[in-house]
Amino acid sequence: MSVFETLNAVNVNEHTEKKNGLTYLSWAWAWAEVKKHYPEAFYTIYENNEGWFYHTDGKSAWVKTGVTIDGLEHIEYLPVMDFRNKSIPAEAVTSFDVNKAIQRSLTKACARHGLGLYVYSGEDLPESEQRKFTEEDRAVFTDKISILVEEQNLDLTKIYKKVGVDSFNAIATERLPGMIDWLQQMDEKTRKELTK
Repeated sequence: MSVFETLNAVNVNEHTEKKNGLTYLSWAWAWAEVKKHYPEAFYTIYENNEGWFYHTDGKSAWVKTGVTIDGLEHIEYLPVMDFRNKSIPAEAVTSFDVNKAIQRSLTKACARHGLGLYVYSGEDLPESEQRKFTEEDRAVFTDKISILVEEQNLDLTKIYKKVGVDSFNAIATERLPGMIDWLQQMDEKTRKELTK
């Protein structure tokens, strides 16, 4: 069985809890389960240029973590949020907030490898359908996309053509989270097609 098939077959229900209408998987249990199956697995907490464990655009903050299993890394970006799952303004972010975001981000990176992925199924859909995105949201999404494009040396013109638009402004804000996921999970063939 593949890594994904192995981890996706694990029943995580006894290790979840509900908060504010969302289901959370225990990060410590998730990581122990990954290491039990794949002892050589490791995670990375990506620092910004100043060596901080979070990234910021001056308005809000997010963390970037990666989990590598058998040479394949899955990366997760997660906003630094309060207890209501709302982004915390950059000037109010504490080390405690960042630590919680890192733990949750690592758990979601494990889910990208298959462990407890079903817990997150549809997590963003109801919120995005009901919520009106703000200009601040768009700025955060835009920054994340810019980082992904730069890191992967992608050609924006080719990306626009692939998603069927003439410019970034033509992409609706509610489509941007999906675009971030697509850029993070892009297969090697597509990445080569979109490289400068």
